Amino acid sequence: MIQITLKSTEKPSETAVTEKTSRLFFIDHLRAALVTLVVLHHVAVVYSASAAFWYFDPPKSAETLGGLVLGVFLLFNQAWFMGALFLIAGYFTPGSFERKGPGSFVKDRLIRLGIPLLIFYFVLSPLSAIGIWLEPAPQLEGPLTWQSYWQTYPYLLDLGVAWFLALLLIFTFGYVIWRNLTRNRTPSSTSESSPPSYLGIVIFIVVLALISYLVRIIIPLGRTVLDFPTLAYLPQYLSFFIVGTIAYRRDWFRTIPGSMGGVGFVTAILASLILFPLAFMSVFRGEFYFLGNGTWQSAAYVLWDSIFAVGMCLAAITFFRRYFNGDSKFGRFLSQQSYAVYLIHVPIIIFLAYALRGIDNGGIHFGPILLFSIAAIIVVPICFVVAWAIRKIPGVSRVI
Repeated sequence: MIQITLKSTEKPSETAVTEKTSRLFFIDHLRAALVTLVVLHHVAVVYSASAAFWYFDPPKSAETLGGLVLGVFLLFNQAWFMGALFLIAGYFTPGSFERKGPGSFVKDRLIRLGIPLLIFYFVLSPLSAIGIWLEPAPQLEGPLTWQSYWQTYPYLLDLGVAWFLALLLIFTFGYVIWRNLTRNRTPSSTSESSPPSYLGIVIFIVVLALISYLVRIIIPLGRTVLDFPTLAYLPQYLSFFIVGTIAYRRDWFRTIPGSMGGVGFVTAILASLILFPLAFMSVFRGEFYFLGNGTWQSAAYVLWDSIFAVGMCLAAITFFRRYFNGDSKFGRFLSQQSYAVYLIHVPIIIFLAYALRGIDNGGIHFGPILLFSIAAIIVVPICFVVAWAIRKIPGVSRVI
């Protein structure tokens, strides 16, 4: 994403010194960057044909080297970026609950999460499903007509990317129940709380990897359960949400040292160089043992993606805190539209990819990586502009 500012906003100690009540601009910018990465992720799905989606072009690109590279890109994204969004959501949950009170908080969450969830399920998901008829090798027989579309409509209803909203709504209700069971007790001020220790982080990673390994014996990567496409990552999503609520209490987003972010990034890279190839090498023999089912490759993979997720979150938070913690019109624009972009980007990607389907018919074969790059350059700004226009409709900005 375009850089907002390169001026450091941290003291030499690289810890934040502003009051806890001030706006965390770096988290706004990080969230916008993560949503942009979600958009790029789904553009890559179109041109890699390596994951379930509504439209693929070309349909056989997964058999090429470029398709394999995009497939690895998808695995690296999936290992951490949705967990990071749950972490951020968890961070803002306690403060919102306490400002609004239980009743208003639940009402606000139902509006902000429930309404977009219904809109995607009943409108945007079936609209995206038109891509099933449009792709070069259609998954449905016969031409697309209004009659065939409406006859098929009940079978096109799907959570799609709104699974994140559904799961976040469940986590939110769980938080409300927990606060009710604890009679809304809140800890005393912890603004002087020390950041998490390296030992605590290591223990968290090991426990997360162990639980993830056990879950993937039952739910391997790639298996959809109740319209949730990535429940194999449920231990990560839930634990990151919980850690986010703790981080709010202990002000970790402001106080974790910049050096910890550096260590997290280096550790994530080292794990990617050692554990990821170890788990992934069987793919070249056509065997996908890393997906789960209790294999040793799955054990190596869950250890890798647990290390990678934690390391990248530490690195991203400290990096954005250092370089992207200022207010700017452009940064504000991106952060304000990011939620709407998440909700609407899938049909935009599908119809743009369809419009670009003949781009390499002039005798030059672009390949999946170049096609991905061209589509990404076009689709990202379009998503933000369309999101901005939609949010100009009266009442929409109250929801998204």
